[in-house]
Amino acid sequence: MKTVAIIPAAGSSKRMPGKISKQYLLLDGIPVLARTLEIFQRSQEIDEIFLIVPKRDVEFSRSGIVDRYGISKVSNILVGGKERQDSVRSGIDALGSDHDIVIIHDGVRPFISVELIHAAILEVSRAQAVTVGVPVKDTIKSIDGQGIVVETLNRAHLWLTQTPQAFESDVIRKAYEAAYRDNYYGTDDAALVERIGVRVMMIRGSYDNIKITTQDDITLAEMITKRLK
Repeated sequence: MKTVAIIPAAGSSKRMPGKISKQYLLLDGIPVLARTLEIFQRSQEIDEIFLIVPKRDVEFSRSGIVDRYGISKVSNILVGGKERQDSVRSGIDALGSDHDIVIIHDGVRPFISVELIHAAILEVSRAQAVTVGVPVKDTIKSIDGQGIVVETLNRAHLWLTQTPQAFESDVIRKAYEAAYRDNYYGTDDAALVERIGVRVMMIRGSYDNIKITTQDDITLAEMITKRLK
């Protein structure tokens, strides 16, 4: 059994001020992307890493991230697409027949843990598809186009979905084939699997496992970094 991690890090940082892409911003002197990759490097269950970056960043990612920080498990640096789903598809298309489990994780979620990677892989050996997440803490309301509250949702059944998400390779391949055949774009990889009728198991993640998207996220990430030192 061979497990490959697909790490999309091809975002354009439209919601982040400045010229540096969010995956290369420094947290305590180390790029966000390097921090993410280091966790997968340490996981004994990860055999290979496919890193997905913008075309202009391929050489920098190799020399400035992968080589500099000793991420030897990166076997492929692939060019991302227009949307996140297109970037992940580059990794799916590069899978070999010996890849049995695929774990997909956002490159800008640097507070993943080896333990959570283990939990996702362990669960996918019993199920076919797994995502991690956390229960919502606030009351959630649905509104209409004019901003009027339509209903208050039962938060007991609501979770914030994160990555990593882990899948049997045949399942995620079929899900992506169906999505592109139908010209469907989902907000995460699990949504594509749900479309083909495969049940996705939710397991408990961490509230620290934030996705860095805005300047506020960077501020929070700096606080988490100091606390975890």
